[in-house]
Amino acid sequence: MTRSPATIGLLGLGVMGRSLALNFERHGYRVSAYDPMPKIPTGFPVGVSGSIAELAAGLPLPRIILIMVPAGEAVETAIAALLPFLSEGDILIDGGNSHFTDSERRMRSLGEKGVHFMGLGVSGGESGALWGPSLMAGGSDVAWVRMRSILQSIAAKAPDGRACAAWMGKGGAGHYVKMVHNGVEYADIQLIAETYDFLRRGLRIPTGEIAEIFARWNEGELESYLIEITAQILRQVDDQSGLPLVDLILDEAAQKGTGKWMSQNALELGVPIPTIQAALESRFLSARQADRKLASKILGGEIAEFHGDRERAVGCVGEALLTSKISSYAQGFGLMHTASARYGYHFDFAEIARVWRAGCIIRAGLLEEMTAAFTRNPGLPNLLLDETFRELVTARQPAWRETLRTAIGMGIPMPATGASLAYFDGYRSERLPANLIQAQRDFFGAHTYRRVDREGVFHTQWE
Repeated sequence: MTRSPATIGLLGLGVMGRSLALNFERHGYRVSAYDPMPKIPTGFPVGVSGSIAELAAGLPLPRIILIMVPAGEAVETAIAALLPFLSEGDILIDGGNSHFTDSERRMRSLGEKGVHFMGLGVSGGESGALWGPSLMAGGSDVAWVRMRSILQSIAAKAPDGRACAAWMGKGGAGHYVKMVHNGVEYADIQLIAETYDFLRRGLRIPTGEIAEIFARWNEGELESYLIEITAQILRQVDDQSGLPLVDLILDEAAQKGTGKWMSQNALELGVPIPTIQAALESRFLSARQADRKLASKILGGEIAEFHGDRERAVGCVGEALLTSKISSYAQGFGLMHTASARYGYHFDFAEIARVWRAGCIIRAGLLEEMTAAFTRNPGLPNLLLDETFRELVTARQPAWRETLRTAIGMGIPMPATGASLAYFDGYRSERLPANLIQAQRDFFGAHTYRRVDREGVFHTQWE
């Protein structure tokens, strides 16, 4: 049977590329793909070209080509290989986890050649790419106009039926939002891991019972993809030993760099994101296996026994997880608030929250209310100032604090949970001890200071 002509070219047939190709095909968009070293499963129903030249020649003008290769040099190589075969008006889309500044540069350089570039944040992993990802588009608005219906058709659909694909803004806006998504994902995963550790090592609850706790939480305010899969992971039993599989996995977390990018950008913009920073540093600490093994022998790695109401402690840590997640989201949106003004992205925060409601890794029930919060007040500077979230977090403060007191008493590290609370406490403090910091800076470096009782800049000859 002869295939109809392709409408989309795809360069890169890794797991994500193959999954997206099948998604496009299922929605009626024929794909012609190319990979220099294809590893294609038997029966793969997508046309595969023998070269980049063949790929480009087989597409109607103006062409649409999606690049699905690892960020960095591989994207540069792919663009360089494609350029000789592109024509004015063609659309080139980078669907990898590229740094937003690279997308800014690529949009400018390709635009000079008449090629419309789009940086597309794709979230959802292999399953999302196949059945409906969350898509965060940025770059050329001309490309978005042409691609909008296509991308919205293959995207995940939220409970209200709306497609989780939207225009984030020009330049690197799409990849910027994807970077923040991934940073919040780092935080969310770390907060869940700390909660698991509190229950397992602190309260000494069997892994199977913890799975049921997470499953129960997933039916309430904590409902989310990550909570759901945590319950599934904790239920998994190793075939050979009969032990919970999670207990046999090495406690060393890897990373691909997007969390670090968010951390670096927050430092450049001067925006506090302590929960994401704590999550990133926790991964660094987990990698120091040899150091931790030695320290556990020298410093003592024992966990103090819990003497209290276990059921109450389980309830408190669940509420601490909820409030910490909200604090983390507030930090992520806070960074985007500053970036929107600095980079001229003009983010629609309600739209970002909408796009994250389905398909992506951080999808959660809370995002419905976040969408509503930014719809009520598009200029909301911080999620914690919205009445709904203010009341929710304030009411759960006692459980949040009790959980951390208990963890500290037992010797259970909960750095991201603690950072979330510290952010909340710092943000709501009318006065912080930075006055002493400025006095010290003026003392040893004559860096000057301002006063609360008069205008101007001052320096003191300290005695």
